[in-house]
Amino acid sequence: MLFCLSASHKTAPFTLLERLSTHTTDIAPIIQGHADGVRGTVVLSTCNRFEAYIDIDETSPQAAREAGLAAARVAIEAATGVTADDLEGSYELASGGDVAAHLFSVASGLESVIVGEGEIGGQVRRALDEARRHGTTSSELERLFQRATETQKGVKNSTALGRAGRSLVRLALDLAGSRIADWTTQRTLLVGTGSYAAATLAALRDHGVDDIAVHSPSGRGAAFAAKHGLRSVDGGAFAEALAEADLVITCTSREEPVIDGALLRATGTADALMVIDLGMPRNVAPDVSAVDGVTLLDLETIRLHAPLEELQATEAARAIVEDAAARFRMAGRRQSAQPAIVALREHMFSLTQAEVDRARGRGDDAQVEQALRHLVGVMLHTPTARAAQLAADGRSDEVFDALETLFGIDARPAVAPADAGSAAACPFTGEVRAG
Repeated sequence: MLFCLSASHKTAPFTLLERLSTHTTDIAPIIQGHADGVRGTVVLSTCNRFEAYIDIDETSPQAAREAGLAAARVAIEAATGVTADDLEGSYELASGGDVAAHLFSVASGLESVIVGEGEIGGQVRRALDEARRHGTTSSELERLFQRATETQKGVKNSTALGRAGRSLVRLALDLAGSRIADWTTQRTLLVGTGSYAAATLAALRDHGVDDIAVHSPSGRGAAFAAKHGLRSVDGGAFAEALAEADLVITCTSREEPVIDGALLRATGTADALMVIDLGMPRNVAPDVSAVDGVTLLDLETIRLHAPLEELQATEAARAIVEDAAARFRMAGRRQSAQPAIVALREHMFSLTQAEVDRARGRGDDAQVEQALRHLVGVMLHTPTARAAQLAADGRSDEVFDALETLFGIDARPAVAPADAGSAAACPFTGEVRAG
């Protein structure tokens, strides 16, 4: 059965999300090794959410909830130092069919800080790739995450959600615009060279900013600058570049702040310096906001100013997500009866083969074999279709019972496949929410 623990900007303070995102030890392998009942694990960790998706050998939603939560707590504390007490009240749980609805909504951008932002789809894909590298996926998690990507693409292609929801970068610049009269005059320092830096650069240029320098704490600034036609600032010139800048945007993966109040006071700043911190963990220490002439805009402030959802686009996207989740649950239910269907067909065809062998022994021609095999195929059609329908209705147990009662065949797996449509032990309240 599938289980998910989700801590997000909707359930947890940014300080806790920072701690969850700061870890050098990979969490998925720790969860995977917690107990024999864990079949697979994928961890999705971004600046606004931490989620553990676990495939567990349990048929009861309650048992899946307890086993998944225990495994996740142990792994989180081992990798991040965040204890169970620290987590308490800051996460949501889902199991069974609710997990698909949750992830599909997350992947489509419906649960992001900025509804419809495009970065999350790639992050979901990379989470699965990372789990593959660690060898922690399972067939069910592969199916779940692949359907999530398909759903995200369907939402993107069929709705205006991507246009209605703006990225964090562009929203940050929109908010900063209330303090910036003329973007073309802004001497800008970009700190970081990752995917967010590239998105930031594109947004700055759309606003008419031309004077842009880049600094990389990891030493990749020169290559990034050459690729994008920027000035590169090395470590020795960083303080001087800060002093000259009107706008500083940080988006690195450094675990410690790259700018703090003491640095700005020591270097001096422009008359009105705008600092935008898009890093998680924070790239800019909170005390920067106390420096005279400095305005700090961080992720928490951006979240508070996120615009209202575009209702029409959001409703259309949610309809796509709900339909995809229903189809995922249906496919899971149908699969739950496969062992019984396979066992029935093997039983019938073994009887057929025995009759064919006897006919051959009597010297009967091939027409007897052809007729027998055709007859068996006809006889199996209705039971096979009926078994699949019963499984789709959540009645796969009746299929196994009937097979054992009528034919003496016990085809049940050692652990019966999870009924993906069963009610979650701890479902998301109200609408399905992705953290």
